[in-house]
Amino acid sequence: MNGSVASNAALLAAVKSAPLGSAEVSVCVPAPYLRDVATLLEGSAVAWGGQDCSPHESGPYTGDVSAAMLKELGCRHVIVGHSERRALHGETDRLVAEKARAALAHGLVPIVCVGETLAEREAGATEKVVARQLGPVIELLGPRSATMVLAYEPVWAIGTGKTATPAEAQAVHAFLRRTLAQGGAASQSVPILYGGSVKPDNAAQLFAQADIDGGLIGGASLNAADFIAICRAAG
Repeated sequence: MNGSVASNAALLAAVKSAPLGSAEVSVCVPAPYLRDVATLLEGSAVAWGGQDCSPHESGPYTGDVSAAMLKELGCRHVIVGHSERRALHGETDRLVAEKARAALAHGLVPIVCVGETLAEREAGATEKVVARQLGPVIELLGPRSATMVLAYEPVWAIGTGKTATPAEAQAVHAFLRRTLAQGGAASQSVPILYGGSVKPDNAAQLFAQADIDGGLIGGASLNAADFIAICRAAG
């Protein structure tokens, strides 16, 4: 929940004009700014998306945003199951899966987030937690799981300045890829992103890992120079 009309315009003007390398880049913004962002990024290689969507098509769900609405505004992606949505809004694994299904039904690519808390990590439950979160998605989407994007965001590393080491992050990413394969998804076709205090000085090392395909960037995406540097590291 960041941004303003003026700051968004300045940030995206810098991103749009910079050489970003070969990485696919998408900015997922608060819903009130989507039309402005669509205008600002028109004609550029940078895509845009929403930060959440409803599992419902329409109806008495005041304040929610449907996948159809996002698609109408030119969105390519939508984030579902972000740890803040899970923690602050009580979103369940099943609800996240239903949101991913709604996104796919309207031609959006869902960026499905999974990740463990510090307590869960210290208890050795990382794999158990992320498998539990991913399970309903694989079950509900079936073969269409191959068309989503998966993001591993260790909750203990979001906005804390702490980052999983490249080896730690790679281990979880490899587990997620195996879990996708066991669920029948074409695991090699699913990009798996790392999100958790990615910065220009650690991005290249993280993205060099075999199963880390890019980043879900939080705070660093609000600084044009940092975001551009991370995009270049991914490309």
